[in-house]
Amino acid sequence: MNEKEHWDKIASSYNEEIFDVFKSDREGKLTHYFKKHGNKAHTAIDFGCGTGKALPYLSPLFRKVLAVDISRECLSEARRRSYSNVEISRKDLSARRITLPPSDFVFCCNVIMLPEPEKNVIMFTNVQKAMRTNGNAVLVVPSFDSMMFSAWRMIDWYKKEGVKPADIPPSELAYFSGKKTDLLQGIIKIDGVPTKHFSESELKVLLKQCGLVVTALEKLTYDWDTEFSSPPIWMKDPYPWDWLVECKKEAASIN
Repeated sequence: MNEKEHWDKIASSYNEEIFDVFKSDREGKLTHYFKKHGNKAHTAIDFGCGTGKALPYLSPLFRKVLAVDISRECLSEARRRSYSNVEISRKDLSARRITLPPSDFVFCCNVIMLPEPEKNVIMFTNVQKAMRTNGNAVLVVPSFDSMMFSAWRMIDWYKKEGVKPADIPPSELAYFSGKKTDLLQGIIKIDGVPTKHFSESELKVLLKQCGLVVTALEKLTYDWDTEFSSPPIWMKDPYPWDWLVECKKEAASIN
């Protein structure tokens, strides 16, 4: 898939089509981490900003925010937010050689999820390179564990209604219609688009390889209606989630 063309195409309907993590965050964890790292003397990067959904949260907390994305059309939408301390720049964040100013804080939300594993590693590395000494990053990535749990929950739901797993409509399992090797690598189709999902252990390995030290890894939970159109009333905790990762630059990686 051509990432630039894909995001340019949906830029005008981005807010309606793309899942809003900020509105769906059940416990307000993102706001907590923004306030934790916010500093009016510091700079921040919104790494893969899309149409700028994070800017209302980041702009008031930092001296300057650099919002970067691959899509020219998404960036045009972000510019309409008109924050005086926000600079907009177009970058391919999966490119091996990109130039980003060293920043005190990097935020990256559901951007590092491409079906090509090597590109995700490059983006993790580019996050690390964009961090100052003692800088921090907060990353949000899709959870493979949550996806499998949601699928199990769906099967359990059907069982309660007397439907055997073998009789579940194939459309309900369209997420897992790819190759076995794709599934084993956490690549699952979301609305037909192959999307990388991460396990907790995988994240710890990959981030360490990319020069990042995990300081917190927790669930960013959402209500069940983000997974199912009409979830039953009995379907409660545990809820589906993305991974929220707080990390620092590894000392050996500091240039």
